[in-house]
Amino acid sequence: MSANKTLLWAMATSAVLLVPTIAIAEEPAGSDAPKVAPVVTTQDIQTQDANDPFEGGNRIMFDVNQVLDEVLLRPVAVVYRAVVPDFAQDGVRNFMNNLNSPVIFANDVLQGEGDRAGTTLLRFGINSTIGIGGLIDVAKEFDLPYHDEDFGQTLGTWGAGEGPYFYFLVMGPSNVRDFSGFVVDRGLDPLTYVNWGDDELEYVPLGRTVLNVIDLRARNIDTLDEIERASVDYYASIRSLYRQSRADAIRNGAPSTDLPDFESGGGISSPSPISQNSGAE
Repeated sequence: MSANKTLLWAMATSAVLLVPTIAIAEEPAGSDAPKVAPVVTTQDIQTQDANDPFEGGNRIMFDVNQVLDEVLLRPVAVVYRAVVPDFAQDGVRNFMNNLNSPVIFANDVLQGEGDRAGTTLLRFGINSTIGIGGLIDVAKEFDLPYHDEDFGQTLGTWGAGEGPYFYFLVMGPSNVRDFSGFVVDRGLDPLTYVNWGDDELEYVPLGRTVLNVIDLRARNIDTLDEIERASVDYYASIRSLYRQSRADAIRNGAPSTDLPDFESGGGISSPSPISQNSGAE
């Protein structure tokens, strides 16, 4: 295995599902609001302890992943943000969002969300053509904002419970429902079935994963740093924010009385600023 491919594998395996940790802190794209770290209350943490039956092992995995982030992912993200112009970073994010369209469309349909499925289909058509393969989010100008969906959210809308919380080595925070959804989404992604056996193309799947994670991490350096600084227990804060962000995603960002109002100083806002709908407005 070449040195370049070895490096890509290392970065992919050290970050592939650190994405949930990153995405829970991400501000909606285009938002003019200042990036304020979400607040996790003691009550939030105590309430969710019961859903973490494997907390001892989860904390060990969390600590290892923190080391991987500190020595590899965060430094690369800092350089990426400093070197790559903002418009190019936006192009990368738009391109990655566009690649996700088939999976999003499939889950829109499975959730019975006809209007959102139509929006996803139109966005994919417009951005893949006029938007130069998705590099430019032209569809947004036609009042077709980006939204995200995955099979974990689909299971949630069908009434499936989240199951026990897990924090996987390399893979980051998840639960039984969301991990099952992750596996199904790989099957829904047409790119899964593309033969990348050509020597010039074998790096494409790894490159997609690495670039996606680096871009997400770069967009959330300050927010995640602030969450960590403000947390008495960073592990418990991430666990709470992950669960709240997933609940928000299943509701498609609809307000919930279950989450405190951030603007009133109580905690997480609704729609949540930690939503995984990274381009939604």
